[in-house]
Amino acid sequence: MTKIFPNALEPLSSPFNRQQFAALSKLCDVEVLATIPWFPGARMFREISAAGRLIRVPDEDQVDGVRVHHPRFFFLPRFGHALSAGFYAASLYSTVKAYRGKIDVLLGSWAYPDGAATVMLGKMLGLPTVVKLHGSDINVVAEMRGPRQILKWTLPKASRVVAVSRALADKAVSLGVSRDRIAIVPNGVDQDLFHVRDRNHARGVIGIKHTGPLFVYVGRLERAKGVFDLARAFEKIPRTDVELVYVGDGSARAELEKLAAPFAGRIKIVGAQPLSDIPLWMAASTAIVLPSHNEGTPNVILEAFACGRPAVATTVGGIPDLITSPELGELVALGDEAALTTALGHAATRSYDPEKIVKIGARGGWEESATKLYRVLREAIA
Repeated sequence: MTKIFPNALEPLSSPFNRQQFAALSKLCDVEVLATIPWFPGARMFREISAAGRLIRVPDEDQVDGVRVHHPRFFFLPRFGHALSAGFYAASLYSTVKAYRGKIDVLLGSWAYPDGAATVMLGKMLGLPTVVKLHGSDINVVAEMRGPRQILKWTLPKASRVVAVSRALADKAVSLGVSRDRIAIVPNGVDQDLFHVRDRNHARGVIGIKHTGPLFVYVGRLERAKGVFDLARAFEKIPRTDVELVYVGDGSARAELEKLAAPFAGRIKIVGAQPLSDIPLWMAASTAIVLPSHNEGTPNVILEAFACGRPAVATTVGGIPDLITSPELGELVALGDEAALTTALGHAATRSYDPEKIVKIGARGGWEESATKLYRVLREAIA
């Protein structure tokens, strides 16, 4: 059960869940309840509300061989955070009840409201539950007063809690979860897609004529991802032969485009790209940049390492557990734009061995990640 999963209108959403659950489906039977937010009159607000935009998502679909249902859950836009988990559980009760006697375990992917509602439904229906933590769900949402109280009540009642990083596991402990019920299951990397490629060839394929240093940001264009911090830091780099590309989309795009306008093409925003093209953008780069304000274990950094590219990123969440040596990139303190400018300047001039980055920064594939998750699910059942 999760609201972060691809659908017919957002096929590029949450590729980490899509890939992990597809790999998990090779080990056991999996059905996904990829929930869609809804409120009365949502259709009239489709220009400003996700619920309005997603009204046309079909009730059922199939993604990578996994059967996907899209039940709607009621929520109050902008307000009612403390009530969200209760509304979510009430909305999904009849859907989940129909599975009683047919399933062994219920997995909620995203702490709030999905994970909290998963625990509520599990208790009502006598099902073991597992809650998977990602990053902002614990680093941001769980800091809100209402959701925090609900999570302190529900998370300790889950059979198991899965965290993608050590930092998130520590946050779960602070919410009352016993450490012996927490498993760290890192995300994987699709090694068939993400591997070392020739930089010049990659630039040619995606149409980049620039021959100098190139920084690439891959992710949602949101203020909390540090996209404006990056633009301001980039502006202060003294050399003019450096370019920056944002690969992604989000609510900050229009404002970011205005900020980029004076740079005469040195800052480009290319929008969301198919997953199959992301390795080409990474291969084309000098370094990947992720100045995020909060993270779990960001896959974009793992994928950059698999492509043989270093990263410049902030010291938040599980990122320090990834960038563990100078060969893998540079860490900067959150909010220190001067340090970010300096780190970008270093990255623009340094030389590195892509194969060495792959060797030092290597992580397992999605099959390994899914196998670890499968073990946790079996523990929850036991």
